[in-house]
Amino acid sequence: MSIQKQLLSILEGLPKQVHLVAVSKTKPNADIEEAYAAGQRIFGENKIQEMTQKWETLPKDIQWHMIGNVQTNKVKYMAPYVSLIHGVDRYKLLKEINKQAAKSDRVIDCLLQMHIAQEDSKFGFNKEELEAVVIDLKTNPLPHIRIKGLMGMATFTDNQDQIRSEFKMLKQQFNWLQTQHPEANELSMGMSGDYALAIEEGSTMIRVGSKIFGSRNY
Repeated sequence: MSIQKQLLSILEGLPKQVHLVAVSKTKPNADIEEAYAAGQRIFGENKIQEMTQKWETLPKDIQWHMIGNVQTNKVKYMAPYVSLIHGVDRYKLLKEINKQAAKSDRVIDCLLQMHIAQEDSKFGFNKEELEAVVIDLKTNPLPHIRIKGLMGMATFTDNQDQIRSEFKMLKQQFNWLQTQHPEANELSMGMSGDYALAIEEGSTMIRVGSKIFGSRNY
């Protein structure tokens, strides 16, 4: 099935309030252009250098989302254009995004990443760390960032009950975040293998790559 058909089949099944991030990491511009021609405008990358090269050469109405782990020293390269940073997992990174956004005279939207999986390889704040950062931002705001919500990745497992319980935990934390930051309205959870469950549990943004582009890498 073509990229266009795969994309449209996913979009047809999505509730109105759920945004699709097409995960285009490692994919060539031609694949992104095919998805773009089908109407897709939000693309997710996990390496800043690759994302920047694509931003420079592809249509300027594309919204680029950084979905990977972010190195503090690379923030400056994406600050002029990035639409949303999903994986903010430490306060030091928030401060650097704020600093680089100021240089570009921008306010950058960010999602705080919460560690919900039973895997050490996943990044993110735990509950206590996340709440401490959110409360600190209320008293010591960073004017060039906007906390738009949370992001999390479930454990890579076939156990649907475990995945659902991890998504529920993230949604509960998101509900709390909204009491502190009413403008937080995005919950980024769910990927190619588990996004249907994520949507049932309240996701507003899913990150899908292989189901659109196939699993080929270039």
